[in-house]
Amino acid sequence: MARATADPDRTPLRRTPRQARSRARLALVLAAAERVLVDEGVEALTTTRVAAEAGVSVGSLYQYLPDRDALIDALAAGYFTRLEAAMDDLVRAAAAERWEDPVGVLVDAFAAIYRTEHGFRALWFGSGLTESTRAADREHKLRMADGVRRVLLALDAADAADDEALARSCHAAVLAADALAQEAFRRAPEGDGEMLQEAKVMLRAYLAEVMARHPRQP
Repeated sequence: MARATADPDRTPLRRTPRQARSRARLALVLAAAERVLVDEGVEALTTTRVAAEAGVSVGSLYQYLPDRDALIDALAAGYFTRLEAAMDDLVRAAAAERWEDPVGVLVDAFAAIYRTEHGFRALWFGSGLTESTRAADREHKLRMADGVRRVLLALDAADAADDEALARSCHAAVLAADALAQEAFRRAPEGDGEMLQEAKVMLRAYLAEVMARHPRQP
């Protein structure tokens, strides 16, 4: 996946960079912030430390990201954007490839992403999340749940009705999967395989029951 970048529409920047040079400088700063986060932890994520790592002045960084909270929010927004783009790719693939085991494919795909997204895991497991990032994470999970809904509908799973109940059930599935994935990656850097397998078993049973109780009306 691409490295840390800022989406001006979703990242709460002090200023939005307009010129290509300014956008490149912001990308450089975010890449440096991710290195600091991964190597030294969230407590080291200060404007002074990140500016030094990026080789820019603190004043230059301060134009866009004035403090640690802003750095955390910007990094998180980049991770959420990339995860949602991966989900969009999986939705398209589901319709083309006609998966027999959508839960297995989705769990394996995102486990593979988490193995390489060291910065995301550092934030995900850390204690330094801001209230803005927590709110953004709640919205992110809703978008991921919508991706699960679209995967199931693309596969015509159990001929399910596309209604509010299905959306709510997909949201519950994402929340459960997130908790189990966190536990799996806390246990092992590559993700505890047995815990990930238990996640698949639980989610297959849950979503099968969801589809059975929400049939499309004739």
